[in-house]
Amino acid sequence: MKGELMSSSSGAGNVTHRDMANAIRALSMDAVEQAKSGHPGMPMGMADAATVLFTEFLRFDSSDPKWPNRDRFVLSAGHGSMLLYSLLYLTGYPGMDIDQIKAFRQLGSKTAGHPEYGHAAGIETTTGPLGQGIANAVGMALAERLWNARLGDDAINHHTYVIAGDGCLMEGISHEAISLAGHLGLGRLIVLFDDNGISIDGPTAMSVSDDQIARFKASGWNTLSVDGHDPDAVRQALATAKADSSRPWMIAAKTTIGYGAPNKAGTAGVHGAALGADEVAATREKLGWSQPPFEVPQPILDAWRSAGQRSAAERKAWQDTWQGLPAGDRAAFEDPMNEDVRGVLSTAIDKAKQAAASATDKKATRVWSQTTLEAILPAVPGLIGGSADLTGSNNTKGKGQPVVTAEDFSGTYIHFGVREHGMAAAMNGMALYGGIIPYGGTFLVFTDYCRPAIRLAALMELPCVYVMTHDSIGLGEDGPTHQPVEQLAALRAIPNLNVFRPADGVETAECWELAATSSTTPSVLALTRQGVVNARTEHTSENLCAKGAYILRASDGDRDVTLVATGSEVGLALEAADKLTKTGIKAAVVSMPSMELFRTQPESYRGEVMGSAPRVITEAAVAAGWHEWMQPGDRFIGMTGFGASAPAAELYQHFGITTEAIVEAAQAAAA
Repeated sequence: MKGELMSSSSGAGNVTHRDMANAIRALSMDAVEQAKSGHPGMPMGMADAATVLFTEFLRFDSSDPKWPNRDRFVLSAGHGSMLLYSLLYLTGYPGMDIDQIKAFRQLGSKTAGHPEYGHAAGIETTTGPLGQGIANAVGMALAERLWNARLGDDAINHHTYVIAGDGCLMEGISHEAISLAGHLGLGRLIVLFDDNGISIDGPTAMSVSDDQIARFKASGWNTLSVDGHDPDAVRQALATAKADSSRPWMIAAKTTIGYGAPNKAGTAGVHGAALGADEVAATREKLGWSQPPFEVPQPILDAWRSAGQRSAAERKAWQDTWQGLPAGDRAAFEDPMNEDVRGVLSTAIDKAKQAAASATDKKATRVWSQTTLEAILPAVPGLIGGSADLTGSNNTKGKGQPVVTAEDFSGTYIHFGVREHGMAAAMNGMALYGGIIPYGGTFLVFTDYCRPAIRLAALMELPCVYVMTHDSIGLGEDGPTHQPVEQLAALRAIPNLNVFRPADGVETAECWELAATSSTTPSVLALTRQGVVNARTEHTSENLCAKGAYILRASDGDRDVTLVATGSEVGLALEAADKLTKTGIKAAVVSMPSMELFRTQPESYRGEVMGSAPRVITEAAVAAGWHEWMQPGDRFIGMTGFGASAPAAELYQHFGITTEAIVEAAQAAAA
């Protein structure tokens, strides 16, 4: 296919590679032109490589998009979404008809501007922010190895393919992702790099001069470089990569962005804007594509539909293998929190709560978290996670929990290294893969590094669990760089994210149960470094944290004031209530481990918990977000600026987050 573009051949039985690739180009430029918005250049440039991948290498069955042993395909360069939508339509994925292609970027369509997980079958993950896709794919490739170790080659043994662009590889997250993949030797991960040398501003040479081949090699990858418009070269490269799974592969495919557009190909002008009617017409002429917009000749469409069914026989044969597995193994993959697992988990949580309620010594909630984790890991085989090089600080590894290594994927603990962003994005890929409830730990302040991936987990409704310790100025001497003051508010601002800040061992166990059983909402566990008092000393099987907030200690008669707190500050509120009682002020204490869950409760319950009396709210963080629960005249005791370096107790005194401050505020409010 090197050299000049050839005319299309559309006769029956005489469909060429060029015909099939041009179908992608035509659909992509037509959809963008009709929408007057989008990115036609990347789909037109990568059409040849994608055609070889989907017609000869990718193992999938369009009639069964969720086939567990399918190859995964991730379009990391999500702005080129019409490449994926064209492929889904052409190969016959259910629901992706030509009307969806025509409705590109329109309200209510399945063909959003960037691929959105859940909008259409065949979209494996949401890819918009560059670099997230390749990092998700690392998680998918890791999940494939984890499940392969558990079920064997006959049941799970496939590849994960990625198309990534210059922008994906410029983003910092890509460095974390490829480093982790190389370290773990994820040899069934194959990345096609769309090396077109063009970004939005113009030639990439204006801003980057990295040797990507050398960079990937340095991270332990195998690499190849090919002409992305030569199907034979692409075919040979993919065959080589597929045959050698000793390391992950990066294939740099040199392409021309907007391939086929006579005046705009190879320029930034074709990156993120419609070609325009004149250029579309000229492109049709150069490609030899005479069909009207959105029309694909039947022989070409038939050839694509045949490609969509290429692996159907293999998929059907695999079903017999799958049905031969123990029912428990299949159930664990299909739903890691199935009814049987929930029952065992409930029992484990109840025992953990009993042990915590009877404890008398102060412990940090991060320690209680590890105690809970050790109790529930045997109950939930799908709970797999790790820490970003803070295992001993995050308390994320249970005693004897086996570690995942490049030589042995049978473990359940992952050393993610100092790669917070890559960790969170890989967790998304693991959750998307299926059968895994991923958890990952770092300091709460470093959720700023994880935030883009956490946001996408919330958007995709993934059950990821973030174990975020050192949750306040209570971490002490590390100082303001490590002391989160605004992070709780920032996380609470993300839709569909549950933020839990438990007060003691009982609440920590309850919050872990809620996080582990949440099927469509990710969870943050904000945990202390310093020891906390036991707020719940009487065992109850009911999960009180499930309501988001509850009356921890009722007042003796009608309350004069309500003391609301979270986490380590609940202990301060309890002490303040005792002192207020001695002065004749009746105080109720409310623990609010989760604003999000409390917000979903009936208005009557919320009113019962919060009461009508003045409120004093205490949290060692900024007040942002708390005004939802405050009445005129209510007081907030917390942070108004950054922290400082000193022992935790001194910091609480210095910043006025004390029992005495709560008492004074309550007395003033109740006066």
